[in-house]
Amino acid sequence: MPQQINIAIDGHASCGKSTLAKAIAKQLGYTYIDSGAMYRAVTLYFLRHPELDFTCPPDVDEALKNIAISFTYNPETGHAETLLNGENVEALIRDKAVSSLVSQISTIAEVRRFLVKQQQELGKNKGVVMDGRDIGTVVFPDAELKIFLTANLDVRAQRRYNELMDKGMQITLEEVKQNLQSRDITDSTREITPLLQAPDAVLIDNSYLTREKQLELVMELVAQKMK
Repeated sequence: MPQQINIAIDGHASCGKSTLAKAIAKQLGYTYIDSGAMYRAVTLYFLRHPELDFTCPPDVDEALKNIAISFTYNPETGHAETLLNGENVEALIRDKAVSSLVSQISTIAEVRRFLVKQQQELGKNKGVVMDGRDIGTVVFPDAELKIFLTANLDVRAQRRYNELMDKGMQITLEEVKQNLQSRDITDSTREITPLLQAPDAVLIDNSYLTREKQLELVMELVAQKMK
């Protein structure tokens, strides 16, 4: 059996990072970890506790003491789902309120340190596919394969809009586009671990790639790294 590797996938919001990461993990029998879901879970905690001010360091410290994030495997979907203090919040962390705030929560240094430590622990034994914003640069700087996904804004907005419509959410395409633009700016300009392409990451623009073609391309890269 080939030696297992860690695969880091970074990129802008709604580039299909999670979709690709899940497909890779399934094909290889690896563990998939959605780092973005962890930030969303922390965001949901703050939304549920308005008495805590996320701009106030003592309040952030107090919140993090009471947050436990874990994952559970759903055999029906074949995917890991996010637990916040033992509660399955997979659907709740995808709503509009969380999406609008998550980039701000992600800029908090204490939150990033808290989650990066957990993410690194999850990847210690290899065989992990993780996607996010700083996986190849901060979480797994020594990952054997790093991928940076991108796609043009209009394509990303349409993808996200279709996804939200399928879930019955009420939102306009323009609202989705504005949200993505705002997240792009916040992710790329934050002082703490901004979204950057690692020097050794493979850049893939999937604006006009099918999921099948994209997976085929990445699996060729995986095969090369495993030799």
